Amino acid sequence: MHDLLSRLSSNTPKRILALDGGGIRGIVSIGYLSRIESLLRERFNRPNLVLSDYFDLIGGTSTGSIIAAALAMGWSVEDIRHLYLNVGKKVFGKRSLQFWETKYSNEPLEAQLKDSLKDTALGSQHIRTGLCIVTKRADTGSTWPLHNHPNGRFFLHNRHIRLRDAIRASAAAPTYFEPEQLDVGFGEQAAFIDGGVSMANNPAWQLFMLATLDGYRFRWPTGENNLLLVSVGTGHWRPKSDLEEVLDEDIWDWAQQIPRMLMHDASVQNQMLLHMLSNSLTPASFGTEVGDLTKDLITPKPLLSYLRYDTEISNAGLKQLGINPNIVSHIEKLRDLDAVDEIVPLAEIGIRAANTQIQASHFPTAFDLP
Repeated sequence: MHDLLSRLSSNTPKRILALDGGGIRGIVSIGYLSRIESLLRERFNRPNLVLSDYFDLIGGTSTGSIIAAALAMGWSVEDIRHLYLNVGKKVFGKRSLQFWETKYSNEPLEAQLKDSLKDTALGSQHIRTGLCIVTKRADTGSTWPLHNHPNGRFFLHNRHIRLRDAIRASAAAPTYFEPEQLDVGFGEQAAFIDGGVSMANNPAWQLFMLATLDGYRFRWPTGENNLLLVSVGTGHWRPKSDLEEVLDEDIWDWAQQIPRMLMHDASVQNQMLLHMLSNSLTPASFGTEVGDLTKDLITPKPLLSYLRYDTEISNAGLKQLGINPNIVSHIEKLRDLDAVDEIVPLAEIGIRAANTQIQASHFPTAFDLP
């Protein structure tokens, strides 16, 4: 823990990586991460560099928590790609036939996490950099950013939590998997569900708060040359439904759609806030009225350098990447959390989007490694 504490407490510019939730669409994020890893290896002439060498804090929600934990332990992106391509169908395997049960059994996911992460705990010295796993405590309704800062207020009580259990909690999507019970210290048990059922399915804003708010103990200085936040998505789309169908929908249809609407809005608000606090080199449009916010810095000086990478999963989005939409049976299927049959085209989407969007110049030299 001493080396980690020294890294997290050092008076140097800090780099944060935030990874969205999205089920099997995490393979899209992996395309972006592979491009980032390759560019950094080239920049620093270090062919074996891994992202934990560069980023001082890596955090994720749901599927993003799996990737974040593996990266923080020093895995290469290629190792994680191999994991996703080979275990997806095991995790999203045989479906339940009983309507009162969750869609999938917890056992395959738990087995894969145990095989990959063993009994590594949140306080383990095998974790090479700052790590945050975002989950939702269902019995209190609060969002929990479980992190490994040795000076964290609750670190002594949470350091025993195994990464595989924390990830299971973060990825316990309601109706897909059962909630996860964790011992959170103080003689207390708690029930957790998918961190995506919060404002932090896109965890970038949560990680910015973790890094800067006094209570979390990181206390990293703000400033565009002090703090770099790289946020990576799992694919987005613009919801558009037939008017008559919407007007005729029943209660069950609304019960399914409302959580998606709220998660979409939360991600948009998340991105808008970070754009308003930075001069981002990856500006995004937030509608015809607001635009890309390039003239809307609300602080005297930028509080951080902010990069957001994501791609649109739609017919137009695929064509823009040079992918024939006919390679998938239905474009909507690509958007499902459990679209394991579409993992190959999803992987290709991530690779092509990354090669199109990410440039070496996006990463300021102020954050170069010594």
